Amino acid sequence: MKYSNRLPKRRLPRKLLLIAGAVIVLLVGSTLTVRHIYFENLRPVSSVGHKAQLVTIKPGATVETIAQQLHGAGLIRSSWAFKLYVSSKNVRELLEAGTYALDPSQSVADIVSQLTHGKVATNLVTIIPGQRLDQIRTTLINYGFSATDVNSALNAANYASDAALVDKPAGAGLEGYIYPDSYQKTSATLAQEIIHNALKEMDQQLTPDLRAAFAHQGLSTYQGLILASIVEEEVSNQADRAQVAQVFLKRLQSGMTLGSDVTAYYGSIQAGGKPSLSYDSPYNTLLHAGLPPTPISNVSVSSLQAVAHPAAGDYLYFVAGDDGVTHFSHTLAEHEAATEQYCKKLCAQ
Repeated sequence: MKYSNRLPKRRLPRKLLLIAGAVIVLLVGSTLTVRHIYFENLRPVSSVGHKAQLVTIKPGATVETIAQQLHGAGLIRSSWAFKLYVSSKNVRELLEAGTYALDPSQSVADIVSQLTHGKVATNLVTIIPGQRLDQIRTTLINYGFSATDVNSALNAANYASDAALVDKPAGAGLEGYIYPDSYQKTSATLAQEIIHNALKEMDQQLTPDLRAAFAHQGLSTYQGLILASIVEEEVSNQADRAQVAQVFLKRLQSGMTLGSDVTAYYGSIQAGGKPSLSYDSPYNTLLHAGLPPTPISNVSVSSLQAVAHPAAGDYLYFVAGDDGVTHFSHTLAEHEAATEQYCKKLCAQ
C-alpha cells in the first residue's frame, strides 16, 4: 500500500464560494452600470439643433467652474462626467478662455474639442464679469474702437433714457451697470451701441422682483448693485456667493465695517496707485463703515441674486483658501484659525 505525505486539498466552503461569486458579479455589474451612465452623460443634451448659446470662459477658470457653467446653461448632461472626460483625455491645461458658440446638440467630446482648440465665436465683443470701467475701456479699444469713440460711449449722460439707470444717483457714472456678456459687432458698430446693448441686458436682470428683494434686505437698487460688485470680486465660486452676501449683510446690520480687501484695492487704483490695503479712500471698507460710494466692477447675475437672496446663517467672517474653498466663521478667533490653516499662500501675497 502506498502512502502520501501530502495533505489533502482544503476546499472552500460552498457558502463562501457563493458569496465570493456574488461579490464579483456585483462588482462587474456595478462597473458596467457606472460605465454606461458615464457614456450616457457624454451624449448631447438634445438630438435637435438649437440656436447656439454664447458662453464666456473666464481666464483662470477651473474645470469645476467650467463644468458647472456648462451644466447650468443646459449644454451638458452632467458636471462630473465632463470633469472625468477632461481628466481622462489629459486636456485640463488645454482649455482656453474666450467666448464660444455652443449648442445642446453637441456631445461633451465636441464641446471639449472646441474649448481646447480655442474655436471662439467671431464678430463679438466680450465683456467679462468683474471688470472695472477702466478695464472695459481697454477691452473696447482692444476690439478696435477708437479711444475717442470709447470715451464718449462711457459717458453716462448719453443714456439718460435707459431704463437700467433709473435708480442711478445723479452724478454717478456707469461703473457696475455694464452687464458682462458677448455682443455682436460689425464694421459699422459704434462703441456706444455696445454699451447701450449692455445696459439693456442689465435692465433685463434688474427685474421688479430683484429690486423688491434688495429692498427686503434694506438696500436700494444702487446699494444692491454696489454690494453685488463686492461679492463678484471677493469670490469666484458662484456656489459661495449667497453665503458671502450673508456675511456682508450681517456686518452691515451689526454696524461693523465690511472689511473687504477688494474695495480698498479699488480706491487705491482709482487714485492712480497700486492695489493697497492701507490707502485711505472712501472705498476702503477696512477703515470706513458702510458701503463704498459706487460699485467697484460690473456684475454677473449670480452676484445680483446672491445679494437679493442671501443664504441663511449668521457668519461674520470668511476666507478663500488655497484649495479654492471658501471657509466661513462666526468669531474672529475662528476666522484667524481658518486663515492660518487654509490660506497660507494666498494670504501671504
